[in-house]
Amino acid sequence: MKFIYKPFGIVFGILAGLVSKRIFNFVWSQFDEEDAPKPTQEQVPMGKVMAAAAMQGVVFKTTRAAVDRYGARGFKYLTGIWPGDQRPDPKD
Repeated sequence: MKFIYKPFGIVFGILAGLVSKRIFNFVWSQFDEEDAPKPTQEQVPMGKVMAAAAMQGVVFKTTRAAVDRYGARGFKYLTGIWPGDQRPDPKD
């Protein structure tokens, strides 16, 4: 039954990407009036590029985790089956 969750997980991943891009753009706009710099832009200070990359990583990963978690909870609510592991592996 867990394999049924895979298409939902893909959709949730796409949704997380779209939502996190909007969140990142909003958060970045609170710090700078310009768009976030790309790493290949020559005339941008290295600190600004690194700050944008770090912020983007945090926003994307956090949003993805939240969307995955709520998606899994919704799947369990509908089917009664948790789509992932029940507990972390104690060997790790």
